[in-house]
Amino acid sequence: MHIQRAGETRPPIHLLAAESDMVASLALQMEHRFPVVAAMLLEEIERAELHEPATLPETAVTIGSLVDFIDEKSSQVRSVEIVLPAMANIAEGRVSILTPMGAALYGLMAGQSIDWPDLDGHERRIRILRVRQPGDYTPPAAA
Repeated sequence: MHIQRAGETRPPIHLLAAESDMVASLALQMEHRFPVVAAMLLEEIERAELHEPATLPETAVTIGSLVDFIDEKSSQVRSVEIVLPAMANIAEGRVSILTPMGAALYGLMAGQSIDWPDLDGHERRIRILRVRQPGDYTPPAAA
């Protein structure tokens, strides 16, 4: 499944190499239950630039990232945490990597947009406003 509008290219995505292997394995294991999302995730992992922790851009969405984004069709701003399926709880803002939204956000960076289908198969343009990593809760050290 290839997700893009005519004449548009998808933004580059950046993933942790070790994490992408784990997510790909999870997608393959869940392919029978979530075939469309598994295919989307595997395609995104295939085209991703892989990094070690030291070279991953700070605003790249990974498992555990807190992401503020806007659905440009509805103008709704949402904040979610990207998590593994066992940790998902939409009422608490924890979105599984194995949902269309989780797969859409995975690997993007602040400022990027992507066209992606929602649960009903309707295409949405999603724009990342801000990405915070789990360790971002401590103030920066003084220079």
